[in-house]
Amino acid sequence: MQIGLYYFIMDNIFEKIPEEIKEEVFEVLVSAEHVRIERIVSEGQVTPLGEWLSQDEREWFILVQGSAEILFEDDGSRCEMMPGDYVFIASKRRHRVERTDQNGKTIWLAVHYK
Repeated sequence: MQIGLYYFIMDNIFEKIPEEIKEEVFEVLVSAEHVRIERIVSEGQVTPLGEWLSQDEREWFILVQGSAEILFEDDGSRCEMMPGDYVFIASKRRHRVERTDQNGKTIWLAVHYK
């Protein structure tokens, strides 16, 4: 919707989620030159064994629904996450998703930035 020179979009983070999720769903909600905000929906998916995630950007994310566990390679630390918990991950820090909720959908809101 346009109001004067400004635009806005209204939506709901809990809507438009597929009933059955075979693979994690990544949806870019907003992006600009140095930032990208995504909704990620998981349903039991984890990072495959032996694989590690590592991004060129910094990442901040909050768990909105469900539960999850993140493992960091460098120090072996683990983050058990429940709704409302958030984590900052420095660029290039290797990590993996060890667990997401098996009994429902896990919804993440992730902010990637330089």
